[in-house]
Amino acid sequence: MAVPKRKLSRSNTRHRRAQWKAAAPVLVPVLIEGVRHLVPQRLVRAYQRGLLRPEG
Repeated sequence: MAVPKRKLSRSNTRHRRAQWKAAAPVLVPVLIEGVRHLVPQRLVRAYQRGLLRPEG
């Protein structure tokens, strides 16, 4: 694991952490058993194969 060579100031630590932003997943319409569902794009194949079931 990487170890810092010196102490990083609190201001710099918080500034660095503030750069990480979570992005909402892109939802794609998929027909499952004749019903249209919005699922994350990266999970479309799993829903189509029946590995995952949509909620609701």
